[in-house]
Amino acid sequence: MPEDRGGQGASAREAALVLGELGRTAAPVPFLTSSVIATTALLDSDSTLLEQLAAGERVAALAVPWSTAPDAELPAVRLAGGRLTGTITSVAGVIEADVLLVAAGSGVYAVDVSALIVTPRVCLDMTRQLADVTLDGVSGSLVLADAGPAVRRALGSGAALMASEQLGLARWCLETTVAYLKVRTQFGRVLGGFQALKHRLADLYADVESGAAAARYAAATMAAGDPDATVATSIAQAYNSDLAVHAAEEAVQLHGGTGMTWEHPAHLYLKRAKADRLALGTPGRHRAHLGALVGLGV
Repeated sequence: MPEDRGGQGASAREAALVLGELGRTAAPVPFLTSSVIATTALLDSDSTLLEQLAAGERVAALAVPWSTAPDAELPAVRLAGGRLTGTITSVAGVIEADVLLVAAGSGVYAVDVSALIVTPRVCLDMTRQLADVTLDGVSGSLVLADAGPAVRRALGSGAALMASEQLGLARWCLETTVAYLKVRTQFGRVLGGFQALKHRLADLYADVESGAAAARYAAATMAAGDPDATVATSIAQAYNSDLAVHAAEEAVQLHGGTGMTWEHPAHLYLKRAKADRLALGTPGRHRAHLGALVGLGV
């Protein structure tokens, strides 16, 4: 958020660091959906809503299904007589938000969430709830005239920076599992002393470091406005989505019976990783997009 709009002048690099820590704790907060995606959509807007988001006075969400990739088709919302009509399924962040950004016609409209019909979904990930949103002839204020580029830039930023959240999740899983295996004993030995487990953890460590490189590069290209940002985003998303799931599965399995219990937080990380794997484009979608970008075909 630029300083002249009420922000701190930070870039995608700093936002990536924040998301890494939020991923490490599987924090149930709308930072990604409001402070990154919705805010990025409004950067070219002269609406006072941007300043209100910067001040923490309001929380916003973008009205797209959480699975929407940056290059995917956007949901159709009908605009007639200044009123919006339509249904958007599986929207992330709308339960915590008080304003919804809706792309309709050629513009983006801000709609008060209290005027909507919000139906929570039963979600695998309990730390990031989804809901279906129905607009039944509600009015909204135009905050941006050109919806297409703004919404796609917002989704691209979300996909690039979610890789850092997934990295933080994977790091927690690795570090927590290593710490557990250093103290848990079985057959008269510390579990971390078994060679087969050492190999698995060494492989996971290498994967996490590779994921860190991908996530940091994606954030760096976003911060610099580098033309390589779309390539870096697809690389980071395709890699870190699978990395987070693999790290969480290893954490659950290597914690043994403890990892299978609700009392241990490992299941929260596995559910977040599984849900994020479908968010803002699946790994397969990003790989196909990456292939087209670098001329490999699909």
